[in-house]
Formats: sequence, C-alpha cells, structure tokens
Amino acid sequence: MGKDVTSAAFTREDRVQYRRKVRRCLDVFALMLDDFAFDADRPTTGLEIELNLIDADAEPAMRNAEVLATMDDPLFQTELARFNLELNASPRLIAGTGFADYERALRTSLDRAEDRAGKSDSRIMMVGVLPTLTERHTVVENLSANPRYHALNDQIMAARGEALDLDIRGAERVRSYVDSIAAEGACTSVQFHLQVAPDTFAAYWNAAQAVAAAQVAVGANSPFLYGRRLWAETRIALFEQSTDTRPDELRAQGVRPRVWFGERWITSIFDLFEENVRYFPPLLPILDDEDPVVVLHDGGVPNLGELRLHNGTVYRWNRPVYDIMNGRPHLRVENRVLPAGPTVVDILANAAFYFGLVRALAEADRPIWSQLTFGSAEENFHRAARHGLDAYINWPGMGETQADKLILETLLPMAYEGLDRFGVDPAERDRLLGVIEGRCRTGQTGAGWQTARVADAERRGRSRDQALHEMVLAYAELQRTNEPVHLWPC
Repeated sequence: MGKDVTSAAFTREDRVQYRRKVRRCLDVFALMLDDFAFDADRPTTGLEIELNLIDADAEPAMRNAEVLATMDDPLFQTELARFNLELNASPRLIAGTGFADYERALRTSLDRAEDRAGKSDSRIMMVGVLPTLTERHTVVENLSANPRYHALNDQIMAARGEALDLDIRGAERVRSYVDSIAAEGACTSVQFHLQVAPDTFAAYWNAAQAVAAAQVAVGANSPFLYGRRLWAETRIALFEQSTDTRPDELRAQGVRPRVWFGERWITSIFDLFEENVRYFPPLLPILDDEDPVVVLHDGGVPNLGELRLHNGTVYRWNRPVYDIMNGRPHLRVENRVLPAGPTVVDILANAAFYFGLVRALAEADRPIWSQLTFGSAEENFHRAARHGLDAYINWPGMGETQADKLILETLLPMAYEGLDRFGVDPAERDRLLGVIEGRCRTGQTGAGWQTARVADAERRGRSRDQALHEMVLAYAELQRTNEPVHLWPC
C-alpha cells in the first residue's frame, strides 16, 4: 500500500463515491482481461526485502528517516515502523545468470545502506521478527512519519472499534492488548513477484497457494516475539492478528479477515479482485481524477487507481497485482509468505525454490489444485508456520508427510525442472537449490538456529533477555558473511 496520503479525514460521501469508483474500475478491468494486450512476453521477476535497524546493543533503532536521508537512494523507502526500511530490487529475468545478478545488486545496495546506517549509529538486520523487540517498541509513537501509515492505523482501529487482541500460543505464549497496528511493524518479510499472462495467472496463483506451506517450513525465521518462543514462523500469526479489523462478533459471523489465505482455487485473476470488492469495505477511500471508461474508450491504459489501492489493503499471502510499466499493463503474482533473511544467498535460494516450483506445478499436466483441497492447503500453511521443517504436510499421493522429506523427495526435483524451463544457468540452479537441500538435511533453518542459540545461552546461565541480545549480535555478524544459515555454527 504505497500510495501517499495527505489526510485521514474521510467523509461518508467519500466512501460512497469510492465504492462506486472501485466497481467502475472492476468493470473496466473485466473488459481489459477479455481483449487487452498485457505485457507477458518475458516472465520478469521482482523482489522486495523489508529490513530492521538495530543499534550497537541489538535494540531496535528508531532511525529510518535519518538513514534514508543520508542514503538518497530510490530503491529504499520507509516501512510501517521507524525501525524498518524496505529495499526494492530492480526487476529482472532469472534466465541465465539472473540470480547471480540479483545477488550482486542486493549485496551492493545493502552494503551501501549499512554504511549509511552506521553514520546514524545503527546496523541493518534481515529477520522475520526482530527478537529483541518488546511491547514498548511497538507503539503508535514509533510508526514511521509518512502520513499513510498513520491514516491506515486510524482506519483499521476505527473499523475494529476496540483494542487489538494478540494471542499467540506456541512453545510459549504471548497475550497482549494493543491500541494501534504498530505491532505489525515487527513483521519483516521478503516478497517475490512473477509477471504472468492473463490466461495463466490462475494456474500460477493456485500453484503459489499450494506450495506456501513448503516455503514457510524451509524458510522459517521468526521464532521469537516479545521475548517469548512461539511458532517457527511467528510472523504469520502476528500479521494476521495485528491488522484484524474484526471484533469477536464479526469473526463469529464468518466475516473474512483482511490478512487472508483465501477460501478457494480460482479460474481467473478477476476472481480475486471481485472478492476484494465484494467482501472488504474500503479503508482509504482516496479518489483519482481518472475516468477509466473514458481512458479505455480513447485507447489508453487505465490506471485503475482505486481498485489498486483497495487491493493494497487486502493482505493476501499471495496477492494479485495489476500494474503499468513503460505504458504497458501487466499482471503479477506477489508472493508474501516468507520472512526476510537470514542472508542474501538464503533469500535467493528461497526465490529459486519458489519460482522453479510454481512454474513446474503451473504447467503440470494434472494440476495440483485438482488433487489437493483448498482447506488442506490452508491447514498445511499454518502447520508449517507453527512447526517449520517438523510440520506434517498433506500432499497428493503421499498423505501426511514431514516437510523435510516432502521437499527433498518430491518438491526439489520439481523446482529443478521449473528453473530449467526458465533457462536458469545450471550452476546457479544447483548452488541455490543446494541451500534448500542443506537446510532439509541438517534441519537448520533461521528459526532453528535462533532457537538453538538461545537455548544454549540459557543453559549457560544467561537470562532470556541476555540470550536474545547475544544471539542477535551473533546473527548480525554471520549475516554479513553471506554464508547460508544451514552452515552457521550454533
């Protein structure tokens, strides 16, 4: 949700007009899908990484505005909290040495950002949830200065009408009542984008939904929140709860949550946009001057600003994207299930696994979504978030199978096949998927390393707080080596 906001004072008429405009945009989008030329000749990919700032004591550093001012780099921008940044990598193809190109570009950008952060007495850390965060850090005063975050906070809290109830039970438990969405700033993720054609979008989105559990199991990196050990990927539960506009009564009535896995396989991207309009009231009713019907009639490319903004306030784990680049519209699947980190090479290994696997499944003769119920896909996803590689995942032909075995025996061969179809250089393919294999064989993900490191420190007499701070400082040093996490010493 990157649109700038100058005011959160919306009237009833604003909401009425916005709802009408969103539906007008949806009608135009339907016409475009029928006979418009979307850019889909080459499957471009994109990548975004949300980052944390920490100080020398491993505490969150509330300095993103200072760091951005010294960087003056359009690839970086603010995120929800003052201890967050976001890096948007330039889109590229992954054919040939595309992953190696990504790696060089990301490391160059992060090295430069680290240098600038140092001038503000801070460091950059890539992790799903910063383990040293406490409730005193995730307060409304620590939202980033950009008005859009404050407007979003005001609208979500107004829609809910009461404090948010965080209740996450894992190995331990967090229970907290919060009066803002600032806790969502604890969730730092990586997002993968894949450009697809209109007629193949449904296959790629369905495939992405089916593999979300495996992604989370092998990529988990968020075991701690507010000093408690919770899920392997606690970020999933935290994000779902920290932006929930529904009080208990609406949840009981079956009203859909804004952080949403979905409820069915689809046949078109239109299904998702139509669900957004049908189920979710607007949070930010900001009107554009464009009349999309006139633009389409005159041979132009409609911006569909209201539809896109509304889509940006429905937080699907795999989100549909309509965008325009160089005057041509295109469609993307935005994959949002993974945490940031631990290293650049780990992020790119996760990317290679995802891109290869979804291509193989999207192009399979017998679709996975014709064999796996949607409910099973969602249950798999939350099991993986809770238990990581120890989770049991339901997969057609294999039944309930532990995640590491499923990935090694079934999914990794598909990912190899999919990367070959993209034309990825074999050496790059083998290097990155070898990282995924390494995590499965050692059982060490980012979450596993963090948990083991803290447990060892506690056995040596450290308090939980001391153990977490020592672990974060060690993590920050190992992250800079770019050595994949399955090789990190515990």
